[in-house]
Amino acid sequence: MRAALFRATGPSSVLEYITNASKPIPAPGQLLVRNHFIGINFIDTYHRTGLYKVPLPFIPGREASGIVEALGDGVSGFNIGDRVAYMAGNTCAEYALASIDQIIKVPENIPLDIAAALLLQGCTAMSLVRLAYEVKPGDFVLIHAAAGGTGQLLVQVCKAYGAIVIGTTSSEAKAITAKNAGADHVLLYTKDDVKAEVFKITEGHGVHVVYDGIGKSTFDLSLSCLRRLGTLASFGNASGKVDDIDIMKLVPNAVRLMRPSLFAFIKNRAEFEFLADPLMKLYEEKKVAVHIHKVYDLQEIKRAHDDLEGGKTQGKLLLKV
Repeated sequence: MRAALFRATGPSSVLEYITNASKPIPAPGQLLVRNHFIGINFIDTYHRTGLYKVPLPFIPGREASGIVEALGDGVSGFNIGDRVAYMAGNTCAEYALASIDQIIKVPENIPLDIAAALLLQGCTAMSLVRLAYEVKPGDFVLIHAAAGGTGQLLVQVCKAYGAIVIGTTSSEAKAITAKNAGADHVLLYTKDDVKAEVFKITEGHGVHVVYDGIGKSTFDLSLSCLRRLGTLASFGNASGKVDDIDIMKLVPNAVRLMRPSLFAFIKNRAEFEFLADPLMKLYEEKKVAVHIHKVYDLQEIKRAHDDLEGGKTQGKLLLKV
């Protein structure tokens, strides 16, 4: 079986492409999927660098789409040959195992590349908007990295829920992407005084929530943009892990700090459907679209990681098997 793995943590150079990996066997409650497309996400880089600890050697990847090849005992509602998308571990391989709790059938009118691109980042966006902070019509929302894969989906979901969206990006080209995704205002954190502009847009109040997937370099800025009783949902570490926090920073405006995790939010089928079902409904209603920035061959995984970490992308990265 073809797969990508790493035997030690470190830069992208630790990634290896192999052709003799063992094909997994589904246990009860699992499905074996022949992958067609694999999503690349920042969590893959966190595993590779050692920020999130994993057993070594390790096959990265947390989502994919493909065709069901085998069913474990106790699996119902799925058949061999079904087109599916799923979230699981070790997906950067020709075959991977999916749990019955985190897999959906892909309708014939949705291509498998779109399904792979939409599921994890889309469910992340849904979890932020429905669970980390429940967005209401008229809320002011600040989204960092609004031109990225998660950022674009988060902009669209927030707009679908009636929010006024302020996005930040690093370049004019990315600002256009964020605007096209639906952001009402886009600020360049490389040029604009983001805090001053946020308070101008919100008439001096600040935003109800900041969705911050960047981490270390934007944490203090994010806190400073909140209104009284606002919420900072710090959900990513693209610029590095946030430093130890002085909790007294939350006191002046009684703000809330949350560190959401998609895989902590979904521990069973019902919790998965709470996010995936409305996501697919928004997609079918054309309120959410996904932009695929680039598709790489599986053996090009090093380049995919480099492009993601280098901030060279505007949308989703996929591996093709």
